[in-house]
Amino acid sequence: MSYLKFEKALMTNLQDSLPRELLRTNRSGAYSCSTIVDCNTRKYHGLLVVPVPELDDDNHVLLSSLDPTVIQHGASFNLGLHKYHGNNFSPQGHKYIREFDCDTVPTTLYRVGGVLLKKEVVFQHYEDRILIRYTLLEAHSKTTLQFRPFLAFRSVRQFTHENGAADRSYQDVDNGISTCMYAGYPSLYMQFSKKNEFHFEPYWYRGLEYPKEQERGYASNEDLYVPGYFEMNISKGESIVFAASTTESKTSTLKILFDKEVESRSPRDNFFHCLVNAAHQFHNRTKKDERYILAGYPWFKCRARDEFIALPGLTLSIEEQDYFELVMETAAKGLREFMEGKPLTVKIYEMDKPDVPLWCIWALQQYAKEAGKERCKKLYMDLIREIMDYLIASKHPNLTLDEKGLLYADAKGEAITWMNSMDNGKPVVPRSGYIVEFNALWYNALRFTAAMETECGNGERANELDVLAEKCKVAFVETFLNEYGYLYDYVDGRMVDWSVRPNMVFAVALDYSPLDQKQRRGVLDVCTRELLTPKGLRSLSPKSGGYNPMYTGPQSQRDLAYHQGTAWPWLGGFYLEACLKLYKQTRLSFVERQLVGYEDEMINHCLSTLPELFDGNPPFNGRGAISFAMNVAEVLRTLELLEKYKF
Repeated sequence: MSYLKFEKALMTNLQDSLPRELLRTNRSGAYSCSTIVDCNTRKYHGLLVVPVPELDDDNHVLLSSLDPTVIQHGASFNLGLHKYHGNNFSPQGHKYIREFDCDTVPTTLYRVGGVLLKKEVVFQHYEDRILIRYTLLEAHSKTTLQFRPFLAFRSVRQFTHENGAADRSYQDVDNGISTCMYAGYPSLYMQFSKKNEFHFEPYWYRGLEYPKEQERGYASNEDLYVPGYFEMNISKGESIVFAASTTESKTSTLKILFDKEVESRSPRDNFFHCLVNAAHQFHNRTKKDERYILAGYPWFKCRARDEFIALPGLTLSIEEQDYFELVMETAAKGLREFMEGKPLTVKIYEMDKPDVPLWCIWALQQYAKEAGKERCKKLYMDLIREIMDYLIASKHPNLTLDEKGLLYADAKGEAITWMNSMDNGKPVVPRSGYIVEFNALWYNALRFTAAMETECGNGERANELDVLAEKCKVAFVETFLNEYGYLYDYVDGRMVDWSVRPNMVFAVALDYSPLDQKQRRGVLDVCTRELLTPKGLRSLSPKSGGYNPMYTGPQSQRDLAYHQGTAWPWLGGFYLEACLKLYKQTRLSFVERQLVGYEDEMINHCLSTLPELFDGNPPFNGRGAISFAMNVAEVLRTLELLEKYKF
């Protein structure tokens, strides 16, 4: 039985099928995304969505969708599906779906009378080219196919509407056409592996509606331009491949190209393989051959903190050490540029956040454990020393090492931690001063670097770092540990945040903890009682003031809930690591049960990946970005840890 397969009953029930989305990426920033019934429900959805750096830093929807129509005995059956105002769906092609399967590549079977048509979709790696193969499995009479392309040519953050500025001209190319609606955009090439006729019948389809945007409190209507339709006959057993691309395709090789892309796909036949596929979708290789990890889809770019947190899980945990090194090469370049006060030449955002160098050290620590200390010394010891010297000298513009051995960060009314939601220009969670995870990471970095210096034979330097670490350890306990056995979230002068938040879990999960065994157990117990959900740790305890666990409604309402009780799987990963470190094999079954909560998501929300966050209260609905790198990474790392503790 297929792991990701849906039968006719679910596919034809839009209440069940529309919430399920499907993402494909080319590992170079472009993507294709829609629902499993090919009805776009977000402005970010589209069959071909590509970056257009000549215009801006956004992705742009060129081809929104492609509607196939089956014609037999003069009767037309349109297999497309769009939502219009007033909850009207047309032309309701979903009612012809017999089944959907995406274990290898997304495959839809349509039954129209005596016709059985199979559709398979792949996104070519490292090219802005989507490929769709249609195969006529059964037919009792002459069958004709028509294809209507719905064009947008707009940013994912905007909508298009009927206008006179759109260029309706097109050029004939091999087995298709090319067109470009607006100046500055690349041409869109739409071609088939088979000769066809293009009928130029320009028409604007008005009033398409995107319900996900309505839910999020945004405008939700647009018009899409259809230049006409392609038409061809198809015989029983015959396959036709469609390609949409920003460069012209060689149509005689489209079938071979499709087969080659299918062969390179690994199956999504279990939980682990789904996560591996999801991990690869965050890869981003630029034209300059720089490598990045995107923070998520469909709207995130590469963010420094996210990249360093996600990198070990997305690479080392699935035995892809080479990609770790490629990404770290680009990231190290950007981090060095920042530390030297130079403009960044790499496309990494938020490099200035105070904890970024600390997370970089943590990522390199994971590398040392997986690849070996010798290779880590060879590749990264210079970088580790540069970061530590930079922090010890308090050269970071917003991170100061005080006389107690702790790091102090003055937020100055800004959001400087991962809890970065804003409301009316002010942080919803105004964390400033001595921040608990910053200093847990700092203590860990000191001990790890000291151990690496010892490996390098630099005993004097190692001793200096150990002395500073011991000083930090004493101050950490004095500053953060309270009488109730958990850790303050941050301390700034007389301001002490008593909120029970998950950031304290890092002091238990990291390899070097400033807490003793009893203190770590106390902290973990509080996390278990007040923060743990089947989808990760809550960002705030229900017992703390301001608890707001439902991430719904317009932007302002969602911002107030973003870090006030919502659950995050990546935090759950560190929590489970802490459990295994403290209780070892006695918690194996508990960790396995927790992972079931994530496996359930493989067939919900966006198939075979994990969304950005979940509501903190039952039924713990997935929210936010449809695929989030840190969540996928930490679940993969937890699976790896689980295997290590079993043996």
